[in-house]
Amino acid sequence: MIRFNRALSPVSVLSFDLDDTLYNNHPIIKSALQAQADYLETLEQWPVDSMSYWLKCRDNALKQDATLIDDVTRWRQAALLYAMTNLGFDKETAQQHAHGAYQAFADARSQITVANDVLELLASLNKQYRLIAITNGNVEVEKFNLNGMFELVLQAGPHGKAKPHSALFDTAAAKLNIPHSEILHIGDSLDTDVQGANNAGCQSVWLNNQETQYKYKGLADIEISNILALRHLVKS
Repeated sequence: MIRFNRALSPVSVLSFDLDDTLYNNHPIIKSALQAQADYLETLEQWPVDSMSYWLKCRDNALKQDATLIDDVTRWRQAALLYAMTNLGFDKETAQQHAHGAYQAFADARSQITVANDVLELLASLNKQYRLIAITNGNVEVEKFNLNGMFELVLQAGPHGKAKPHSALFDTAAAKLNIPHSEILHIGDSLDTDVQGANNAGCQSVWLNNQETQYKYKGLADIEISNILALRHLVKS
């Protein structure tokens, strides 16, 4: 399914969200969280009520540094360090275990294989458009088979505030030396991807394949139910 809500103006860049847009991220995150939990459970000091303790540490880390909200990597690292320090580890040991737990998460986080038909779609689109990625997540593209697919990869935190803030779209337009209107952003979230692109003056495609309730009431320029519908953007 592909539905045009507005006619597109000329586009030179296709911007892709990553998680849950080009691959199903749910099992990947589940595996990464389990890897972190497995590490933490080797520590005698780690509490039995691990989930409530972890959420408390996340909240307290954010209270100490509100900028963590835009950087999921730094937030997880800070929460882990807070957790270790709060458990009474000395500074060096706390840093060691915080790093070990995060690394367990990060290693599992990038165990991704993007389907061949999606890779073929991107290769086809790349013949007519410049391809970039704009993500709020912390997946490391260079560690799986999207490596080398994008001219530019921008992540919330290192490269600016998280979507729906316009910062990442502003950075993309500046780095590529194009007007915002020439960027067509494709993503699964109305609240972050579509709202962010619309607010930044970019064009947007909503991949409507999640059973999620969104707050944003604006329209994407195009709505699709399958990422492969983007084949229609390729001119024969």
